Amino acid sequence: MITEAELLQSNILIVDDQKSNIDLLQELLGQSGFTRVTATSRPSDVCELHRRIGYDLILLDLQMPDMDGFQVMAALKASLGDDYLPVVVLTAQPGHKLRALMSGAKDFISKPFDLAEVRTRIRNMLEVRLLYRKLEAHNATLELLVAERTAELRESEARYRSLTELASDWYWEQDAAGRFTKVSGPVLEMLGIRVAALVDADTPPGASPMQPADGVAGVDAGAGWNETERSELREKIDAREPFIDFVYSRHDASGALRKYQVSGEPMFNRACQFIGYRGIGVELTSHR
Repeated sequence: MITEAELLQSNILIVDDQKSNIDLLQELLGQSGFTRVTATSRPSDVCELHRRIGYDLILLDLQMPDMDGFQVMAALKASLGDDYLPVVVLTAQPGHKLRALMSGAKDFISKPFDLAEVRTRIRNMLEVRLLYRKLEAHNATLELLVAERTAELRESEARYRSLTELASDWYWEQDAAGRFTKVSGPVLEMLGIRVAALVDADTPPGASPMQPADGVAGVDAGAGWNETERSELREKIDAREPFIDFVYSRHDASGALRKYQVSGEPMFNRACQFIGYRGIGVELTSHR
């Protein structure tokens, strides 16, 4: 909302070649409480004045020698690059009103002046202009806030990735069907996980590039895994539960027992739909 104080502190410029019109409008605005009113009878000065002051409202006479109001509006558009012209035209020619609006003016005041109409149109125009500026400032603040939050999120993600790499042997993500969508670290060497980007040329035609996973294993049941542990982990995943430092094991091809510790959490989108899991893992055998 625009307060009365904000309204009365608006910067207003009167542009008219007739001193009597300037005096009348200045007196009217002064009586209405406006304190920042300036005037010029030189239309060629308007662009420079507006560039320096940034008027909230320009009361612009259309019929002036050397440079009329239409030329002033064209110059304002060209020099300032602003499609929004805070201009109310002053005219005694009804036929000029539509042309003025098409040229960028926001309203018009007919001559001879009806003082009640002048006050109303000026206040209405200023309220719209000040609200427009507040909206611009609000949008700029939102853009800055979004940029700051985005930078913070990127920094947080980078920090998280860094900590993950330091604290674990691998990082993994899976979709809702249990397929790995992202893996970092020497997972293939440790677990033999078959991820699309790591599939070799021996993958049988028509076979899935990755075995359905049980949250972290991603290998078939015949790879020497402890089936009791696998079932326990599968239950947690089916229940969409997080798991922390879950330990499970398998016997490798040489018969040696290898143990792994994993932590994971379910992921949901904004519609609260389950979209998969993500987590970290470490081989306990190599950390003895």
